[in-house]
Amino acid sequence: MTILDELGQAVAAVALKVGPSVVRVGGSWRGGSGIVIDESVVLTNAHNVRGDEISVTFADGRRAGATVTGIDLDGDLAVLNLDTASAPGLPWSDARAEIGTPVFAAAANGGGARVTVGFVSSTARDFRGPRGRRISGSVEHTAPLAPGSSGGPLVDGEGRLLGINTNRLGSGFYLALPADESLRERVAALRRGESAERPRLGVGIAPSRVARRMRRAVGLPEREGVLVREVEEDSPAAAAGILEGDLIVEAGGRKISDPDDVYDALADARAGGTLSVRLVRGVDELSVEARLADGRRGS
Repeated sequence: MTILDELGQAVAAVALKVGPSVVRVGGSWRGGSGIVIDESVVLTNAHNVRGDEISVTFADGRRAGATVTGIDLDGDLAVLNLDTASAPGLPWSDARAEIGTPVFAAAANGGGARVTVGFVSSTARDFRGPRGRRISGSVEHTAPLAPGSSGGPLVDGEGRLLGINTNRLGSGFYLALPADESLRERVAALRRGESAERPRLGVGIAPSRVARRMRRAVGLPEREGVLVREVEEDSPAAAAGILEGDLIVEAGGRKISDPDDVYDALADARAGGTLSVRLVRGVDELSVEARLADGRRGS
């Protein structure tokens, strides 16, 4: 038997094990994949969940309606509740995906599971979630995946869950959220209905290069910071007096040079608490105190 024969048998064996646990979430054009992790429980990416009525299609063609038990928009995770019938829950792996680890990626294709093989090519990668926040610690792998594969499982040769495929890098590599203890804890909270509530300020921000260009265009001195391009109505920022066009140069005692610095300052704060924000408005500097809301509605 050749190496290719052995590899083909491994792919077929994984497809047989994980196929019934991989589902289609949403429609054929804008949907994604999901994973049955327990009876009546499907795990998927938050960006696959649109609206209150969610359709889930199983490998045998059965369709069922699902409701959202818990959702983490910034972490791009959602847990759905539905009738999973005979579809088994996919077991979690106790191993860590390291560089060089052979992996199998599965996705729902409308008629069973599509399974591909590859290797872990990098770890501890960062990418942006649906609302722009940085998601750290992801696993990069080379198993090719078609559009609609996000939310599907990354597994080992025994069909045990190593990660959740979440973000495509161009036309090749894929990033997966690792199925580590931290992820298990987050999923357990979502299963209890405890949707993530990260502190939010309620502003849309542009990177420092945009701020420098705009200040230069109107003859203002350049400053390091991020530009407020939008202030959400009735938000903590609006209540604190932050205006569109302000430059945020410091938040929570942290110097601000890019949007991630703002998110990091919010991560250090807590919902319901206050965040000190230092602004530059034209040539004037001022400080405001923003009472933070939770992160269920925005960034």
